Amino acid sequence: MNQSVKQPGGIGELVRLIPTLAIMVITNPVSFFREMPKTGGFLEPMVFLAGMGVISGIISTILAIFGLGVSGSVAMAFASIIYTPILAVIVGFVLAAILFVIWKVMGSQESYETAYRCAAYASAISPLTTVINIIPYVGGVIGLFWGTYLMVVASTEVHNIKRKTAWIVFGIIFAIFAIMSISAQFAARKMQEVAEEYRQQMEQEMSPEEMKKAAEEFMKKMQKEMGR
Repeated sequence: MNQSVKQPGGIGELVRLIPTLAIMVITNPVSFFREMPKTGGFLEPMVFLAGMGVISGIISTILAIFGLGVSGSVAMAFASIIYTPILAVIVGFVLAAILFVIWKVMGSQESYETAYRCAAYASAISPLTTVINIIPYVGGVIGLFWGTYLMVVASTEVHNIKRKTAWIVFGIIFAIFAIMSISAQFAARKMQEVAEEYRQQMEQEMSPEEMKKAAEEFMKKMQKEMGR
């Protein structure tokens, strides 16, 4: 692996290496995972993961200012700069545990630390997928497929698992989450439409009885959408 990717000497150097490592994962994931050190501690990949969380949080904030991305106030978007990297680090350990089990079942002999490193460095795509996710329905699927591809590459290059086996296992996982993603987005959009319709009704001059009736109709519609 390139000298700049080997174990750095301190936090400052770790932070400076984040852009280099991210570009390598995005442009040449096969080479990156093939040469990635399987051991060396959790600090380096954890700092990288947190860095990707900060960048993703900043991008989410910019998108929110222009009315893009997930719905919510701009203040909440600014708060994401703080909570996104924290959440990313926590989720990273959980995701690594899940991947560790999956790879073990597939025949991997590598440690949990190696699984964590694979999961952490795969987060290099998160800033880009944050932008791609603004595309309704398709964006989420594209991000899931990209992540699936990186897991297949990590499976073959790091865990010595046959490519066909990796594609079958992670392909099934991708299909399940893609369906869940599309369904969740569809339900969220329908609920947003119902909420907007109710808001417009409330803006009109209504008697207390009419407001009560509108609220009941709103709750019925929400329950109907949630039950789908």
